[in-house]
Amino acid sequence: MAMAFTWPVRIYWEDTDAGGIVFYANYLKFFERARTEWLRSLGLGQQALRESAGGMFVVTDVQLRYLAPARLDDELIVTARALESGRASLTIAQQALRPGAAGGAPDTLLCEGTIRIGWVDAATLRPARIPPAVLQRLLPSP
Repeated sequence: MAMAFTWPVRIYWEDTDAGGIVFYANYLKFFERARTEWLRSLGLGQQALRESAGGMFVVTDVQLRYLAPARLDDELIVTARALESGRASLTIAQQALRPGAAGGAPDTLLCEGTIRIGWVDAATLRPARIPPAVLQRLLPSP
């Protein structure tokens, strides 16, 4: 199993609801940021992909499960890891975790999900095959 990319996210006032916890839809934003930074860390900036390969990734399916709340000022770790790929899509496993306290306490899993992204032609938005050079960077070597 591939090692997960991690990205820190701080919870701000704007991320919370009237109850003082992170509004559920904001986890989608956190996951998007982590996926974008994961791609960037692999040398696959989204604008550069569009310009060089003529395509881009779009979200086609999301499955989320909420387990515990995050609150104002929490610092989370958001992960992204390639789970499976097809010719025109990639499924990514993601998690939002609150790190355990110093002294070895375990991390708390707050939200987890799978996000399926599809490759489309940037001009027509029609599905297309993910370029082999892009897939090679996204998927770990066996």
